Amino acid sequence: MACSSGNAKMSTSNPVLFEIFGEMWNVQVRLGQGVSASVYRVSSGRASMAAVKEFQVDAQGGDYGYLKERSVLENIQGHKNIVTLYGVFTNHNPLGIATHCLLLELLDVSVSELLVRASNQGHSMWLIQHCARDVLEALCFLHREGYVHADLKPRNILWSPDDECFKLIDFGLSFKEGHQDVKYIQTDGYRAPEAEVQNSLAQAGLEGDSGCTSAVDLWSLGIILLEMFSGIKLKETVKSQEWKDNPAAIVDHIFSSNSVVYPAIPVYHLRDLIKSMLHSNPSSRSTAEAALISPFFSIPFAPHIEDLVLLPTPVLRLLNVIDDSHLYNDDEYEDIIEDMREECQKYGSVISLLIPKENPGKGQVFVEYANAGDSKEAQRQLTGRTFDGKFVVATFYPLSAYKRGYLYQTVQ
Repeated sequence: MACSSGNAKMSTSNPVLFEIFGEMWNVQVRLGQGVSASVYRVSSGRASMAAVKEFQVDAQGGDYGYLKERSVLENIQGHKNIVTLYGVFTNHNPLGIATHCLLLELLDVSVSELLVRASNQGHSMWLIQHCARDVLEALCFLHREGYVHADLKPRNILWSPDDECFKLIDFGLSFKEGHQDVKYIQTDGYRAPEAEVQNSLAQAGLEGDSGCTSAVDLWSLGIILLEMFSGIKLKETVKSQEWKDNPAAIVDHIFSSNSVVYPAIPVYHLRDLIKSMLHSNPSSRSTAEAALISPFFSIPFAPHIEDLVLLPTPVLRLLNVIDDSHLYNDDEYEDIIEDMREECQKYGSVISLLIPKENPGKGQVFVEYANAGDSKEAQRQLTGRTFDGKFVVATFYPLSAYKRGYLYQTVQ
């Protein structure tokens, strides 16, 4: 991976500019801050967007956290469900302090944010299946390469608008299986029982018999999927004695409480998939490879309209815009096409525009933008606007389905 030196101009708290590979990048906003690093959204003069993860120098003056995450990312590049590392550079601020930085692919909404927006209702089967499959694909690859993520949680699973999939981020606690070099792994609420034991021993200054395995990642994913299904954060639940005694019974209870909302057979398959990940004995837990052949993944689901509002893509879909009567008059139809194109081009580069005259998709407006950033801006600007006396509803739409001409009916 290429390495370069750069300079950042500083405000009183955050950098406002990074010089990366000889080019100035503007810092737009700080996306997050942890104990050892901060993450910023940055843009270049060419309108490129990326994320910079800047590591603070640790207490011993070393750069272990940076070197560790860089090493893991460089060894696992090339999978569509793992964040892309573009490069690394050293930043020198005006105070003479050098910090190491990773230049990363910019991703969008996290599963943590999706859970907040679910408002205790739980997510659709389409969204749960999409997330579960993407994360399991990433874990299959990661585990085949011999790595354990060791900090899987909703905040570390992010949506990629351009690739239309979820991706794993934050490999700061990751390790090679059999060579665990991190004493404390995973986050409260998503920590496997064997990791709880190991962390307790480490706190007491004692050594465990052996390190944790890739099974800890499956436990974390099981909790995440249970939260997505129920719409409830389970941090307190998994601390309870009832959970420790019989997690399967708690899973059954959560599913029976929500079964009215969902069709029965997919619910049973999802329940069984989650239970396979939540065995207290790690050797009994499903592997990522085995989980991917669950019957749950053989069921085709359609997205709910809420899903298409939550997950940005380069394609915008406008509802409640065009009266059917306009579709059958060729002159009026062409005028509407031109009017919509002119309006939509105000917010970004329009690649294509489609208004079907027949179902599915009859009277809906599909606008393909050059990138998801443009479609997000268009959605923000057009939602709630009036067109021909109608209030516009703007959702996103899967680019892959649009390219195939697959205009399915969404679930209301």
